[in-house]
Order: sequence, then structure tokens, then C-alpha cells
Amino acid sequence: MTDAAPIVIIGGGHNGLVCAAYLARAGRKVLVLEASAEVGGAAVTREFTPGFRVSSGAHLLYALDPAIARDLRLAKHGLALARSGLDTVALADGEPLVLNGAIVRSGQLSDADRTELGAYVARQRRYAALLAKPGTGAGFSVFRLLGRMVNNRKTENPAPVPLLQLAFDVRRLGRADMRELLRVGTMNLYDLLDDRFESPQLKGALALDGVLGAKLGPRSGQSFFTSLQRAGAYALPRGGMGTVTGALAVAARAAGATIRISSPVSRLAVTGDRVTGVVLDSGEEIAASAVVSSADPKTTFLQLLGARHLDAEFARRILNYRSLGCAAKLHLALDGVPGFRGVPAAQVGERLIVAPDLDYVEAAFNPAKYREFSSSPVLEITVPSMHDPGLAPAGKHVLSAIIQYAPYDLADGWDAGRDRLLQSTLNVLARYAPGLRAQIVDAELLTPVDLEREFRITGGHWHHGELALDQYMMLRPVRGAANYSAPIDGLYLCGAGSHPGGGVIGRAGRNAARVVLGKVRP
Repeated sequence: MTDAAPIVIIGGGHNGLVCAAYLARAGRKVLVLEASAEVGGAAVTREFTPGFRVSSGAHLLYALDPAIARDLRLAKHGLALARSGLDTVALADGEPLVLNGAIVRSGQLSDADRTELGAYVARQRRYAALLAKPGTGAGFSVFRLLGRMVNNRKTENPAPVPLLQLAFDVRRLGRADMRELLRVGTMNLYDLLDDRFESPQLKGALALDGVLGAKLGPRSGQSFFTSLQRAGAYALPRGGMGTVTGALAVAARAAGATIRISSPVSRLAVTGDRVTGVVLDSGEEIAASAVVSSADPKTTFLQLLGARHLDAEFARRILNYRSLGCAAKLHLALDGVPGFRGVPAAQVGERLIVAPDLDYVEAAFNPAKYREFSSSPVLEITVPSMHDPGLAPAGKHVLSAIIQYAPYDLADGWDAGRDRLLQSTLNVLARYAPGLRAQIVDAELLTPVDLEREFRITGGHWHHGELALDQYMMLRPVRGAANYSAPIDGLYLCGAGSHPGGGVIGRAGRNAARVVLGKVRP
């Protein structure tokens, strides 16, 4: 290998593209290899039935780092929002509850709940902002905690500077907030919400944000912590989520990166104790000055690299890394505007949720413990064509829903379970939208097994692994690989399996680029 070889990035998902753009902007030669026929990873827009297009993986934009959007000039490169600041409409047998952060648009809430909601949202935002606060330690000033290098690769122990900075930042919250964070940080949402609010409808709505995409119920420890991951405003990109990654691809190419599609990587080339390139499925070998993988950790280390190149203890950690998905995705092509009971037509395009109360959400989770799904699932629903008519033929619409919980390792297998889950979900939807079944032109259900196959994610987990305290910050994905560097020279990580995890955020890609720039000679 020579330093004239490109930095090769495996995967053209949003983090891979962000990493490529920042590396290319720094003057490095960059080659992105995407296995699919288009870039985007799980953030793509595709036609699932003739004339109807939908965001087939992620379907809401709520956490894209604004600094990345500015740096890469994504608006110039085609990113526009069809709707921002979506309300959350908590569906119910009676009047829906409509929220936007701490603002109650409509619904029955006591004055005490309204006051407490304001305090709760403000506190959540302060805690979430703590995770995104710029570091001030030497060598870390350009990093945010959501992606600062927080692990010493040689000793596999947490590096002291960012941990001391984190402790200092927690102390600066003030005595009351610091004590509260330490008290509730590992707490379950059920007890926390039940203690603070009266309305079952409000408690169910708030609980959903702590469990969506995770294998956790409201009574599970750490569910409060996971709720901080979604403390943001929701938006719909015009043209679907594919326009986000499309704009990132334009930005990367404009900076000088080369992107090759339909180029799946078969394995990493290793010379001595260093990764020196990649080998494609076609047999083509490409030399690299460094390889940055946006694939999930198990794919990267166990399939592409191979356990024989890893220390036995590190390989064991990767094998035990929890990464089985527990959510499915439903797409419906509709021949008209769906009518949800109690929801004005103008609000059908908002974020609709089915989580009537805490016990409903917990009951939906219980079967997942035994590799089953509930007949009454929790749902996050969008009808993006209400704001973005180009996604469907004139007068028609697309509905996209995340179904929580749908375990990857379903006891009876998904060949037997697919139609049962589809019918159960349609039954729940029909409870709140009585005429929906008659409007369905076509339906597509993507189980975690389908998500694994379509997006090449081991286990079909959209975060590339559970977001939990033992798989977060200096422990994500595992000790020894938490500063975007692998325990073998020449290999780096930039996907959702790195800190800060899933969601179309981009920080993992940006921070990985900064690590690579500091270690790989131009």
C-alpha cells in the first residue's frame, strides 16, 4: 500500500457519505463503495408499488446535525423540507391529544399535566443538549460528546479528558438538574411518567419515544435514557428520505469523492497486521490507505474482516453485541385521504401514534420477550403525501408506519408470521381509521429479516445495535472499538454501530472523518 491509494469507505448510507464529504473537503482521495444500485442505505425513497413512493427505512428527519447541513451545503445540493415541526397526534377512542414539544394543541389535559409537561420537555432538552455540548478539553475542542473520541484504543479504558469534561458538564447543570439526572438516568419510563402525569394518553405518548426501535418496554430499565435520543423536532424531506442522502452524495462528489454503486465488498484485504484494501464480490481488489466501514459492527468484524484477525476476547464482545431488530415497517398505497377518527383532514399529515397508555405499550412489548409479537402493536404513522403530493398519483396517498414490536427471531419464523402481523396491524389501524381497509390499493410489510436483507444490516436493527448504556459512548459498539478505530491498523468505523448510534444524524460519519484525518497521512 502507498499513501497515494484512496481512503475507501464501505457503504453509501448517510454516515458513509458524510464521512466521504468531510475527507474529500480536506483534500483526501476518497472512494465510496455502495453495494446497492443507489446510495442511501436505510435512508432511501423507492417505489413499492407502481406510482407510489415511500421512505422505505427511516421515514422522519428529526436529528440531522445542523452544522453538517451547513458545512456540506445540503440545501444547495437539493435538500428541502416538505414539512417541518410536525405535531404528534396521539390517537385515542375519544378525542386525540395533539402535542408539539411542550405545546398542547388540543386534547384533554389537566392544568397540572400541562405545567408538568413544560418542565418535563425542558428537562429532556437540557439533558439531550448535554450529550451534544462541545468539548473543551485539549484535543477535543472540535468534537461534541455525541462523537468525541471517548476510548483509549491501546488500553481499552475510557480516556480521562472527555470523561472529566462530561462530569464537569453534568455538574454545570446545577444542583437540582444534576441530582435529577443522576436519579432518573437509568430509570424506567413507566414509573417516571406515572409519578409525574395524570393523563394515561399523555403518558402513553411520551413512553413511545423511549421504546421506538428498541427492545425495551416502558418498565424496562434505561427506557428514560433511550427517550433522550428522540428529543427533537420532526420533519418530512421533500421527495422522501432519499433526498437527504441524495444531497449528501452530491456534496461528497462536489468535494471530490468518487462513488461507485453496485459494488459490494466481499472482504477486507489484510497484509501483516494492517488492513490494506478491499476485495469486491467481482474479485476486483482495491488498495486503500485506510478503510472506513459504515456497515454494522458484526458485518464489519465477523464477515468482512474475519474473527481470525481479532483478539479472542474482542471477537467474543462482537458476538455478544445485541443487534437483533424489534421493529417492522408497513407501507400502504391508498386511493384517498385516510380518515382517522377525531383527526381533521389538515392534521392527517402530522406524526400519528398509537400508544393509548403505558399499559398498552408494556402489553405490546411483553410477547417480544418470548419471540412473539402483539396483536395490538404500538405504531408511529406518517402520511407524507399530504405534504409531498409527488409521492403518489393525484388524489392518492402513501401511508408509512413503524410497527413496534416485531422480533427478528420470531418463534414461528416470518414466513408464517408475516401475514398475521400485517392483519393485526391493519386491525389496529382500522380501529382509529374505520374506512382504511377499503382504501388500500397495495400493502408492503418489511419485517426485521426483510430489513436485514434489503439494507444489509445484520439483525435488521436500524440502529445497528441496541442503544443502551452498556452499548453507548465509550462502550459503543464494544470496548476496543469505540473511538471510530478498530483494533487492527488501517480500519475505522463510521456507521450507526458507532457513537452516537442510529437516526439520520451524521455525527458518526463526521467524527470518524476527523479521526481518520488525524491518523492517516495525506
